[in-house]
Amino acid sequence: MPLRIGTSERGGTFHSQGRALATIFDRQPQLAPVEVLESRSASVGNARRLAAGEIDFGFMASNWIGRAQRGEAPFDAPIDLRMAAPMNAGPLFFIARADAPIRSIGGLRGKRVAVGLATSGMVQHVHSIFAALGLSFADITPVYLDFAAGADALAQGTVDAQFQCPIPNQVMTDLAARVDLQVIAYGPGEMETVLRAVPFYRPTTIRVHAIRGVDHDVPQIAVVNVLATHARVAEAIVREVVAAVIDGAGELERLNPLFVGLPDLLERLRREGRAALEFGGVPLHDGALQAYRAAGYKPITAARSSPP
Repeated sequence: MPLRIGTSERGGTFHSQGRALATIFDRQPQLAPVEVLESRSASVGNARRLAAGEIDFGFMASNWIGRAQRGEAPFDAPIDLRMAAPMNAGPLFFIARADAPIRSIGGLRGKRVAVGLATSGMVQHVHSIFAALGLSFADITPVYLDFAAGADALAQGTVDAQFQCPIPNQVMTDLAARVDLQVIAYGPGEMETVLRAVPFYRPTTIRVHAIRGVDHDVPQIAVVNVLATHARVAEAIVREVVAAVIDGAGELERLNPLFVGLPDLLERLRREGRAALEFGGVPLHDGALQAYRAAGYKPITAARSSPP
C-alpha cells in the first residue's frame, strides 16, 4: 500500500512541498511508493482525511492542529492527531500598491482588504493578527477572494490591500510583475505584540528583492506549517518518515525554496525539546520521538512541556 500524503490543491504550496517529500521518500524501501494527494481545503481537509484513514500524513498549518484535536469548529468531533515534523515557517503579510498611503497594519483601518475565502485559514490568520492589535473586521471592509482573485482586485484597484502567504508563490510573483507593490510593515511594537499573543507564530524577515519592488528587509510574522499524522499510524512508518525529513532537510531546501529554513526549525527541537513543535497541545507521535532521539535531539527525551 502506498504512503499517502495529503497536501493542497494542485500547484498550491503544500502540493509542491509534498512532491519534494515524495522525491526523498521514494528512495527509502520502507516508504516507497509515495502517493501525493490533492486537497481543496488543505489543513482542514487533511485533518478530516487523517481521521477517516484516507491518508497517513497531511500538511497542516499549526493554527489548525489544536482545534482539530479538540473538535472545535469547523471540526465536528475531536481528531486524535499527532505531530510528525516541521515543514516550514510561511510568512504572512499584507501588501498594497506602492503608492497607497498605508504604512502600518493599523493603517488598514477603513480600507478594503482581500482576506482570502471566507472558509479559508487565511481569514483565521487575519482575525488572530487583528485581535492581538485591538482591531476587528468591523474596522475594515473585508473582501473574501482567493489568492488569484485578490491579486487581480488589488491590481485593478477594487481593493486597497491583500493578505498574502507565503513566498515564493506564483500569484505574488505575477502580481509584482504587473504593479509596483509594498509589503506593509508593522508599526512600533505591533509585531512583538502579535508574537506574544499567538503561540504558533514566529518572527521572520521578507528580504530585500524577495518581491520585485521591495528595496529593504521587512520584518514580518510566519506561521509554522507541519506534517501531521494520526495516533493509529504505525510507529515504524512515522519513525522512517521523520528520519528521512531530518536526513534530507538540506536537500529539501534545494528541491523547493519553501523548505528554506527547515534545518533551523529542526534545531529549535534540539534546543527547546518537544514544546518547539507540540502546537496546541498536540503531542509528537511516538515514532517521531524515536526518530528525533536516534538523531541526537537529546532535549526531546524530556517530559512533555505544557502546551505552548
